[in-house]
Amino acid sequence: MSRHPAPGTGALRAGPLAVLCSLITVFLPGATSAQTHPLDPPTWEEHWTALEVLKDAGRMDDSTGFSLVLLEAPAKDAVWGWRPGADVPRSLLLVTRRGAMTSEAVVDVKNRRLVSWTDRPGAQAPWLDSEFSALTAAVKKHPDFMAALAARGITDLQWIECFAGPPGRFGLEEEEGRRLAHVHCTDSRLRRNDWTRGIEGLVVVGDMISGEILRVEDEGVVPVPETNADFGAHGLGAPRPDPKPILVTQPQGLGYTLTGHQVAWENWRFHVRPDQRVGMVISTVRWADGQDVRPVLYEGHLSEIFVPYMDPAGGWFARNFLDSGEYTSGGLGKPLARGIDCPDYATYLDMVVVTDSGRPRDVQNVICIFERTTGDVAWRHLRADYQGRPKRDLVVRAAAVLGNYDYIFDWVFQQNGSIDVGIGATGIAESKPVVDRVASPGAGNGSSDEGWEGGRDDSYGRFVDEHIVAVNHDHYFNFRLDMDVDGPVNTVRREGLRAVELPEDHARRSVWVVDGAPLRTEDEAKLNVVLTKPAIWRVVSPNRSNKQAYPTSYQLKPGSMIENLFLDGDWPRLRAGFIDHHLWVTPRRPDEIYAAGMYPTLSGPGEGLPSWTAGNRNIENEDVVLWYTMGMHHVVRTEDWPVMPVAYGWFELRPFDFFDRNPVLNLPKKP
Repeated sequence: MSRHPAPGTGALRAGPLAVLCSLITVFLPGATSAQTHPLDPPTWEEHWTALEVLKDAGRMDDSTGFSLVLLEAPAKDAVWGWRPGADVPRSLLLVTRRGAMTSEAVVDVKNRRLVSWTDRPGAQAPWLDSEFSALTAAVKKHPDFMAALAARGITDLQWIECFAGPPGRFGLEEEEGRRLAHVHCTDSRLRRNDWTRGIEGLVVVGDMISGEILRVEDEGVVPVPETNADFGAHGLGAPRPDPKPILVTQPQGLGYTLTGHQVAWENWRFHVRPDQRVGMVISTVRWADGQDVRPVLYEGHLSEIFVPYMDPAGGWFARNFLDSGEYTSGGLGKPLARGIDCPDYATYLDMVVVTDSGRPRDVQNVICIFERTTGDVAWRHLRADYQGRPKRDLVVRAAAVLGNYDYIFDWVFQQNGSIDVGIGATGIAESKPVVDRVASPGAGNGSSDEGWEGGRDDSYGRFVDEHIVAVNHDHYFNFRLDMDVDGPVNTVRREGLRAVELPEDHARRSVWVVDGAPLRTEDEAKLNVVLTKPAIWRVVSPNRSNKQAYPTSYQLKPGSMIENLFLDGDWPRLRAGFIDHHLWVTPRRPDEIYAAGMYPTLSGPGEGLPSWTAGNRNIENEDVVLWYTMGMHHVVRTEDWPVMPVAYGWFELRPFDFFDRNPVLNLPKKP
């Protein structure tokens, strides 16, 4: 779910250590590098250069709003072929809005040149920072709104806060040609946590371009609760006693090196950069075995977040947020707190984001990098004597704040060649004020024991506090994984496990076997996890084999599965078509980056993956991209209130015949 994202501040700086090249790790504490990698994030100076180029070209004025400034990545083969000291092309993609027109500019900031300007008629740029409160003054003057507040006993508007957000699309005539907003308001007095104080049943529909209030919808009076759900120092209750310390130190220095945005740790080599739209991008991931540095993943990142709420009320049915595409104002990534979000000893990276005016702004500590040892075992065996080794991990972490929800994004590099990708959901479950104080007698199992037609206040959620119901909702996360397993040409295989019946004279009745087949077209690669039909998904190299003559590969091991429960033809499902399948595979195209399309704000049906795959393109022995969707259906517990404990979900990129044997046999006996 999203409201106005919280801002952040800071300055971009390099890490404390340096690596001299992509193959040799040299520890130089305190050193930095002047090298610029082709995938480094836009700098403050580059932002300003792009603005000056647009100004000189007559492409911006005081009315121009800037939604995004992103790196326009160079060609993939140029990135793989780059070496320190080589020339680095630098171009930025800027998404602007002037009036109703969304436009894209590509600026070569190295040569101060406008490469292209493209108008996108009908496309809706992501919400500007100023738009979240743009209609507040007009709403507070509207007589129907004033009357609705008076009916609720509210006559003083001093503490009424309103925010305008994109409602999605539902095939309505009024949506055509408009930048519609749904405005919700809160009585924020008395409480630090004002999520309990929404003015329920009241929605204002406005046009962001004209500033016109189209109508005020009032479904009836629900009193604003006086419930106290504070969770700061005044709402925590008696603190627990301080625990006995657990100390983690690295007295001999960090176990990884960082040159700008390039990381070397154990056998791993990769690049990490902050990104305004998706938060964090992991690139050029390689495994170094001596002089043999093998590519695994060209680029991996979050592609989209979809959070639809399951309440048909007028103020709720339109809450189906495509968070990564709609709510990037100020950048998806937000500052990380030292010692809480990441260990004190972590290394931090900052970023520069664009403001509405196009001017850059620093955001500090948006990515952290740290090693950890959790007491886990890398491998063990006990026979005549005990043999085993402990493990340590390298964590690359970012966090997003999207209104009430906070998300933690982890890429965990392991010594055995696996990469775990995790999402932690925390923050505040979005709730609605209701008339009833608590659940009805006999409704101990939660919402809708008598069926959804029961009409209870908790028919579409659960009571978490007095007069407060947290609404049922989903979290979908799609990841884009541009795989390059031992090179850019790969094939994805689905290898199903099936039972076979043994001969009648056998003591056993059955065993299972593996049936493998390459996925040749995009239609064949639209896959879902079915527990009764287990399968392995592998990205296979056609050009390299291991010692046992098996082709090298990486397995995408699913986790945290979510099933699409929308009926066919439902508009939220049509807008977020990527949720129809857990896995999609496409041939790589540089302009296919976001699962719901480049412009999901107020978008129509079929954008992104459904549109791209309609041609059923070949994916066998191609440069392929995997799109994986994970998530959860969230039926809110009382334990999730007032702030939700972090709930993690994971998937894994796992070497499968990539090595000749277990790659961590030679780990030291201390982590």
